[in-house]
Amino acid sequence: MHLILDTGPWVALHCRDDNHHEWAAAQFAQSPGPFLTCEAVVAETCFLLASAGFDPAKALALIERGVVRVAMSLGEEVAAVSALFQRYDNVPASLADACLIRLAELNEPCRVLTLDSDFHIYRRHGRKVISLVTPFP
Repeated sequence: MHLILDTGPWVALHCRDDNHHEWAAAQFAQSPGPFLTCEAVVAETCFLLASAGFDPAKALALIERGVVRVAMSLGEEVAAVSALFQRYDNVPASLADACLIRLAELNEPCRVLTLDSDFHIYRRHGRKVISLVTPFP
């Protein structure tokens, strides 16, 4: 089973004062990895860490160590991601969200590790529920 990593848990892992830090740390400790992600999530994670005064290089170190793997090239999947923007224009989906939905389509079976409630709305391949790992009931 592939684990797909969203921004929220990745940021929470590095921010000890984050409400979800302990949960995120437990998720990383429990999984042998690698966690799959996309460039947009990497960019969001680094931006949010730097904005909060944390070193964004710590997130990149997880990629260097193979704990997290960038598993999709936006350039190769731009048509599918664009179609997801159109499908979820009422939410609206961020670039990172659309890329993660596409990753879920490309890497079955999978679960998305997220703090984003919009993933309860999103579907892969049109109508298939995306399995989630969240701290919420």
